[in-house]
Amino acid sequence: MKNLIIKISDIKRDFALGSEIVYVLKGVDLEIEKGEYVALMGPSGSGKSTLMNILGCLDTPTSGNYTLNGKDVSEMDEKSLAEIRNKEIGFVFQTFNLLPRTTALDNVALPMIYAGKSKSERNERAAEVLEQVGLGDRMDHHPNQLSGGQRQRVAVARALVNHPSIILADEPTGNLDSKTSVEIMMLFDEIHAKGNTVILVTHEEDIAAHAHRIIRLRDGVVESDNRIK
Repeated sequence: MKNLIIKISDIKRDFALGSEIVYVLKGVDLEIEKGEYVALMGPSGSGKSTLMNILGCLDTPTSGNYTLNGKDVSEMDEKSLAEIRNKEIGFVFQTFNLLPRTTALDNVALPMIYAGKSKSERNERAAEVLEQVGLGDRMDHHPNQLSGGQRQRVAVARALVNHPSIILADEPTGNLDSKTSVEIMMLFDEIHAKGNTVILVTHEEDIAAHAHRIIRLRDGVVESDNRIK
């Protein structure tokens, strides 16, 4: 029996652009099991960013069904979606999205404020995940005191802090040099090895090769879906 964490059925997403309607996703079906390591690929205009936003509950489909961890999120209101984003999904963005005047520790602890955790709980857990990503000695540093790779490690720690069901990473190495990119991808490999479900959105074949399954989108539909490991 499959242990599905994500099931999407006939997901469509279109946008009104003036008097025209742009059809971005044209009926996507997808199942992802708990503990999978998936890369989502496709050229510009393929719909991969729109699909990622729907998977991350940052957007809702025009039609179709999306079940995350047994919950139907397709029809949820904004408050419920915000709760899902906070508890179920750990985001890692290309641009890090760190607060500049805040220490690494406080940046990582931020999602726990929204989850209603006490300050002592927040600091203890944030310190724990910073240790996990190799930044135990940089907790009191601000983002401008950290390298690009270290900033992305802080972002990864922040994604992990609430024990999410899914790590969703959008072009996580897009702003990094090749050596640092390899280090960050090794970190994602470690995170997956600990049992986390990881979904990467990337246009780079060498980054996608870290995943165990590659799903390619083109023109709003799944073009191919291959397990590679």
